[in-house]
Amino acid sequence: MTGSLLKNTILPLALFAALALVPAYADVFDDRFVLLFFTRILVFAIVAISLDFILGLGAMVSFGHAAYIGFGAYAVAILSEHDIWEAWISFPLAVAAGGLFALITGAISLKTRGVYFIMITLAFGQMAYFTATSLSAYGGDDGLTMWGRSELFGTGLFTGDASFYYLVFGVLAAAYLLLRTFAASRFGRVLKGAKQSEPRLEAMGIDPYRYRLAAYVIAGMIASVAGALMANQSEFVSPAYMSWHRSGELIVMVILGGLGSLHGAILGTIAYMVLEEVLSGYSEHWRLVFGPLLILVVLYGRGGLMGLIPGQIGRQSRGEADQ
Repeated sequence: MTGSLLKNTILPLALFAALALVPAYADVFDDRFVLLFFTRILVFAIVAISLDFILGLGAMVSFGHAAYIGFGAYAVAILSEHDIWEAWISFPLAVAAGGLFALITGAISLKTRGVYFIMITLAFGQMAYFTATSLSAYGGDDGLTMWGRSELFGTGLFTGDASFYYLVFGVLAAAYLLLRTFAASRFGRVLKGAKQSEPRLEAMGIDPYRYRLAAYVIAGMIASVAGALMANQSEFVSPAYMSWHRSGELIVMVILGGLGSLHGAILGTIAYMVLEEVLSGYSEHWRLVFGPLLILVVLYGRGGLMGLIPGQIGRQSRGEADQ
């Protein structure tokens, strides 16, 4: 068995199979907390793979990616405040809001590179955050409580814990397959080429800006879907969803799992949130322990947790990390 087969085929299948069994585990051991906890993990995993798509594939370090969680969450919550509960209305609106924001901010941000791109995405993210805090009609800084979950043509898909888990699981699987397909297509090859050398692409008559912008919008729309799911999962939305701290945590999740690997981002999300849950049970200063652990993984994993898999290190050193 080669390292590439293990990394690109066996590991994703095993990972999704294990996640699919979580409701069965929770039912057998009557552990509702595990089901709710892993539902939250899956929601963040959706955001993480959308960030990894632009960060690992296109080297776009967005420090405002959490803003799209807020757009999706507030779209659902605000509509519920006006007694609109149908998911076929709220979810498309959430995607449209996140996509429009990504299109406008991305068109401006992608004119810059490096630290300037990081700072401008941070600025746009904070603008969204402070806009949410100023919405006094919808809770302002205190957030907004939802008195129920969305509905889908009168079914209980959102209400049951197990059914909602499988809904989130299905969205994660669909997003993963979609982004993996993009990464393996000409679209993905152009993004990889732009990361290596933009002048070469331009010499071939390819404008990398349009491809980067399209990838940025796609990532924002997927993250907005996760935000809509998060609002339903917690039945509460807050401007804190959009803070730069949350964006930083998302970047840590992606780096922890391994840049350039979508299932690595899922693995990193699981590892981050499980470590957070375990360590925070011992001390409120859990980050003092988590920080050195992250440094050790980065130093010795040479590519996060995915770097520990045989065959991955050599590929990363050649800059050929696969999706």
